[in-house]
Amino acid sequence: MDNRSNILLHALELFSARGYDAVGVQEIVDTAGITKPTLYHYFGSKLGLLNAICEEHFSILHKAIQQAAEYQHNVPLTLNRVAAAYFSYADENKVFYRMLLSAWFAPPDSDAFKAVSRLNERQQQLLENLFIEAAKDHGNMKGRHQAYAATFLGMVNTYIGLSLNGYIQLNRELTYKAVHQFMHGIFS
Repeated sequence: MDNRSNILLHALELFSARGYDAVGVQEIVDTAGITKPTLYHYFGSKLGLLNAICEEHFSILHKAIQQAAEYQHNVPLTLNRVAAAYFSYADENKVFYRMLLSAWFAPPDSDAFKAVSRLNERQQQLLENLFIEAAKDHGNMKGRHQAYAATFLGMVNTYIGLSLNGYIQLNRELTYKAVHQFMHGIFS
């Protein structure tokens, strides 16, 4: 493993375990077995390191969600694909997803929140676009795209959080039940 990958791996594990703000640069370099100048060479700062972690991991998630969210005039099918894509990614990338959620719920002025807020805004926009398209087929959904996207993403992230803490398992049955429950709300 090269130095850059080594630093990314150890920093991600530390940020996920204790939160971005609770981890210092010295702890990262000690854990990775490198020097501070090496970390600064690759990332410029601790925040640069966090941004690199987010960009590398989030791009894979975003691509999966983007593909799943292609609306083909079937809301339940599309939402099942989207939820399944989230659940699959979170199940395969538990450490990153835990860090992502903890940063999303960090104080709004924190570096952690700022680093992930633009990523979460991209997810929100992708889901809003899905609901805008679906509203063309379902008039009662018109103008509700922002609330639907936020509610859907919140539901998905709540289930992922429960899974990360060992309360549930992300599987096909849960995907179906979650989407089914959500669908009752938007079509009422």
